[in-house]
Amino acid sequence: MPLDQPSLTVRPARRRASAAAALLGALVLLAPGGARAQQGGVLRVSLNTELQILDPIAATINATRVFAYMVFDQLVGIDAEGNYRPQMLEGWEVSEDRLTWRFRLREGLEWHDGTPVTAEDCVASLRRWGKREPLGRLLLEATREIGVVDARSFTLVLSRPFAFVPDALGKPGNTIPVMMPARIAADAEVSRPVAEIMGSGPFLFNRAEWRPGDRAVFHRNPRYRPRAEPPSGLAGGKVVKLDRVELISMPDQATRVSALLAGEMDLLEIVPFHFIDRLRRTRGVTIANQRGVEQILSIVSVNHIQPPFNDIRLRRALQAAVEQPDVMASLGLPRGMYLENCHSIYMCDAPLTNDAGTQVFANAGVARARELLREAGYAGQPVAILHAESSAILNPIGIVVADQLRRAGFNVDLRTSDFATVAQRRLSRAPVEQGGWSLVPIIWNGIDLVNPLANSNVSQNCNPHNPGWYCDERQAELLRRFSEAVGEAERKALAAELQAAFHENVNLVIGGQFSAPAAYRSNVQGVVPFAFPVFWNIEKR
Repeated sequence: MPLDQPSLTVRPARRRASAAAALLGALVLLAPGGARAQQGGVLRVSLNTELQILDPIAATINATRVFAYMVFDQLVGIDAEGNYRPQMLEGWEVSEDRLTWRFRLREGLEWHDGTPVTAEDCVASLRRWGKREPLGRLLLEATREIGVVDARSFTLVLSRPFAFVPDALGKPGNTIPVMMPARIAADAEVSRPVAEIMGSGPFLFNRAEWRPGDRAVFHRNPRYRPRAEPPSGLAGGKVVKLDRVELISMPDQATRVSALLAGEMDLLEIVPFHFIDRLRRTRGVTIANQRGVEQILSIVSVNHIQPPFNDIRLRRALQAAVEQPDVMASLGLPRGMYLENCHSIYMCDAPLTNDAGTQVFANAGVARARELLREAGYAGQPVAILHAESSAILNPIGIVVADQLRRAGFNVDLRTSDFATVAQRRLSRAPVEQGGWSLVPIIWNGIDLVNPLANSNVSQNCNPHNPGWYCDERQAELLRRFSEAVGEAERKALAAELQAAFHENVNLVIGGQFSAPAAYRSNVQGVVPFAFPVFWNIEKR
């Protein structure tokens, strides 16, 4: 039976406000020259982190994800309501026993060099992705064969039930199943980024103008054939109305805001939090509103393979020491834009929110952490925290977490650098004394946490490519069972068991849930609301 528009069973919460909200208040911050508007179809954007790695199979950095959705495309796209819809695909058919899937590409898809996209390219891309990404690995482990039928069709034959085939092909988060030519995907090492960037997406990347740490430039792809449907999330018609998009690195937060007000910048991925109240009163600036899975989860990534946190007793002391109210207060967000306590790995105010395993936080705090350290016989081993000073979000979180751990009795070594350096050092498996690390504050987008099979809090279990390297046999079995679960009640029960196992093993530590809204000038029209910025449908007036 044809399934042209399949729906996701586990659905993100509905959007409660558009990113294109009404402008608020009077102009209070307009800098000299602020009336100038950029002309010529050029959108200038400041992301929260710098673009350093271009391969979305080899990196989980949000800037790489933004890049990926400009340059590459996916077989399936998730819309704003959480439905998975055909994107590069014309559609698919599935057998009655749901073990055989036949996919067909849309007609006229081309790579940026003008060569046609083929089924062979898609099969090679999926195989490379499945070697690296946990959800892809689960899918391929349940697959008996995947093969080409003709230039535009391929089949996937399962050896056992797998309830999330479209969800896997349309996974919106890290690591993304983008399509690339077979000549690149088939020979590429999954542990290293590909050298050649060749996509079929709506934008062309101008590599000659790329200056890492400064700017990346993109042009409209004249060969791209958008779908006929209206855009929604990462699905529908990706119609590019701009001539050019520039991603500009601007580490200083005040400079970003001044550039937005002066018309030198059109969109900020994340507003520096201490400017939000003032920008809300600024005529000509729109601040997005976020709830539930639109928000962000603060995470402390934990190194499970090196001392001291290869000892679960010390991980539990860490878990007790990190107090969410202080972490969240450090961000400087207005009231109502963060939760003081949220220990659900699926986000709070979300479909799978539950309290399983959260009893461990009943008596948490510095005093409890000290008690646990004494019981564990902690001998003062150094705790190396990689601290990204250049990130407006990660900088205060790192400072507060370091202070909380010092007060609990940990021997903290705060290693401060820019975000790009932190991202590279986080890949190291070396001991702390040899340049390794113990903890890294990071953030997850809520949209990536909806499905446990794609939720990095648990889905990266026993993944040798995932920095942190947590591994728990119980979670591996629970993930396998979830991948086969069809009924909603069974899925919710297994999701709760996974959360309890997460807290028991201390895979990572949750720092809290908060909004990190975008801001853009009022002459920027057609912004597609989503958890991270996308640039189709946008025009400047």
